[in-house]
Amino acid sequence: MFSTVGRPVPRKEGREKVTGESKYVDDLCFPGMLHGATVRSPVPRGRIRNIEFPAGLPWNEFTIVMAKDIPGDNCVPLIVDDQPYLASEYVNHPEEPVVLLAHPAKYLVEKARNTVRLDIEPLPAIFSIEDSLAKKQIIWGDDNVLKSFLVEKGDIDAAFAEAVHIVEGEYRTGAQEQLYIETNGVIATANPEEGITIWGSMQCPFYIHKALLKAFPLAPEKVRVIQMETGGGFGGKEEYPSMLAGHAALLAWKSGRPVKMIYDRAEDMLATTKRHPSRTRIRSAVSRDGKLLGIDIEFIIDGGAYATLSSVVLSRGTIHAAGPYLCPNVRIRSQAVATNAPPHGAFRGFGAPQSIFALERHLNTVARTIHLTPDEFRRRNFLRRGDATATGQVIHESLNLEALLDRALDLAGYHAKVKAFAAGNPKSKIKRGIGFATFMHGAGFTGSGERYLQSVAGVEATPEGRVRILVSSTEIGQGTNTMLSQIAAEALGIDYDDVEIQRPDTSQVPNSGPTVASRTCMVVGKLVESAAIGLKQTLVKAGLLLEKYSRPQFAGACARYIAQFGPLKSYSQYQAPPGIYWDDDAYRGDAYGAFAWAVYVAEVAVDTTTFEISVNDFVALQEVGRVIHPVLAAGQIEGGVAQGIGYAIFEKVVWQNGRMVNGQMTNYIMPTSVDVPSIRVYFEETPYEYGPLGAKGIGELPIDGPAPAVLNAIENALGLAVNEIPLLPEMLMEEAGVG
Repeated sequence: MFSTVGRPVPRKEGREKVTGESKYVDDLCFPGMLHGATVRSPVPRGRIRNIEFPAGLPWNEFTIVMAKDIPGDNCVPLIVDDQPYLASEYVNHPEEPVVLLAHPAKYLVEKARNTVRLDIEPLPAIFSIEDSLAKKQIIWGDDNVLKSFLVEKGDIDAAFAEAVHIVEGEYRTGAQEQLYIETNGVIATANPEEGITIWGSMQCPFYIHKALLKAFPLAPEKVRVIQMETGGGFGGKEEYPSMLAGHAALLAWKSGRPVKMIYDRAEDMLATTKRHPSRTRIRSAVSRDGKLLGIDIEFIIDGGAYATLSSVVLSRGTIHAAGPYLCPNVRIRSQAVATNAPPHGAFRGFGAPQSIFALERHLNTVARTIHLTPDEFRRRNFLRRGDATATGQVIHESLNLEALLDRALDLAGYHAKVKAFAAGNPKSKIKRGIGFATFMHGAGFTGSGERYLQSVAGVEATPEGRVRILVSSTEIGQGTNTMLSQIAAEALGIDYDDVEIQRPDTSQVPNSGPTVASRTCMVVGKLVESAAIGLKQTLVKAGLLLEKYSRPQFAGACARYIAQFGPLKSYSQYQAPPGIYWDDDAYRGDAYGAFAWAVYVAEVAVDTTTFEISVNDFVALQEVGRVIHPVLAAGQIEGGVAQGIGYAIFEKVVWQNGRMVNGQMTNYIMPTSVDVPSIRVYFEETPYEYGPLGAKGIGELPIDGPAPAVLNAIENALGLAVNEIPLLPEMLMEEAGVG
């Protein structure tokens, strides 16, 4: 048995957070600090004719930065270098940054922001996937396509020629705001002699480091990025902080003084990235006995005005579009298209929630069409060990989705409730229903992504025998600090309390990759485990430690080694598990080192007078390898389910000419504690050989299943198939033909 892993040890940063000792970026205040603000475009697309600074304000007291003031390239580097730090000639979306202002008085900066006049000649804009595909206007490249993929397996035309049943459907998902507790914020100091230092709320310090090197003529060692305590991210602080850090650094560079930029909630909601809206069309070919013969999927996401992370969102959505099902003939065509909305970006699950929603709704339609129950149809088509996914990845791990489905349905009382609701609904204005979704989520970056990153993690011992973990992985509320400490303590055989985490600081830690893609535990955790084992082996090979040792013996060995040889550090660099191969050109092969698998069951009630939807019970069962920390793991599931329920029936981004018009927490409605049911969380543990102590990724899996499970339950309650989310009461009323 493990001494630390699998136990609910206290959170590493828990005491500081609950006592208020933790320092967030807005808690910092430097001598001579200025407050920064951004002047943004009021139009979705246009040509900048003039920028005016009307009389009435002491403009000579302000630091003013425009595109011409950027000392390096006016480009936020990511995957495609198309997004400027500041618009110079054209604007391509509402809220695009045009001018930066800074002043010692925060109130005066806000007044100045509202005083600057942008004279912009409007140009035709596009706001929908359909108009982008129709090339109503060309706003990106030659055809508005930011990225496309094609996955092919078998002979799709032959499958449809053979089919007894052909079922078609279209499915849509809306944007979703990350709505982290703490808004985006940074502080910057910058000058040519000392370089740039950024303190901020972020997920990926090395993204910012790379971005600043593009905008400023500095050597890498002259740029330092420090993550402060971060109040949530969910992907919304993956790439966007690079933009904000660049803005603060530009103001600091020009003024020679520290600059703080903290978004208020409205600016954060209107200007930053959101989950990509999507449209999915599916045609499926089915045999007489209910087997999937072929599936043809067109998956399209709205990328907004710039590419940002649309390609990786599209990639994951594409790979997950065929789900955990065996289908010999598959074609998935996918595109991310440009519109004149603010760029969409990373959000928990990135791409998979969109395509999984479509598939799981579609399979219920197929089951109904061919007169099978939803669970029986899935049983006939589940992947099993030795089968190949849509990309040709052979499942080598132990896999029993039928057993997982049976357990989840039993825990939810599914079959008894289906019968009871069918009997009771005709007599009641409150219609009750139950539905489920079966799905998977790949952990880590797709395909060759982890090989490309070549992530590094390290551990360092002190003379007292304490161990410090050196990674750039960030704690954003999900438990990174705790989980990595457990892994290191277990690998070294020392107490959990003897392990600490070095604050992510690009001058102090190696690049262990971004805190995204359910990779922190499985990928970075494995590197930490390997580095810890390497540190122990160093002491053993030096003759200072036996293979079996006590805590005092370990501390003594560390002290003697450091006294004799200097710092005691060990690093580990990513190496792909054996047998993993991905072909980027053909887009085939082993997409992920491992998948987590899940079955989620939702029970709903629909009031047919108001069409209000309530989720009354939720069962979440998942196989995730080894559970490192049971309380944190359950918390990840509960949080993901709550977000998924919001995605399904609450959180609607209202657009008007490319601008979010409900960018306040009073009219962007998210579920509260009274809207979320008891979420019953269960785990299956089948240790993954190449994860730390058998663990896989867990953080994004729970966002994938709630929306289709809830809408499948609504269909069960009303006999009404709705294939668009968020499904608000007025939409459901319209679908029901009421009013």
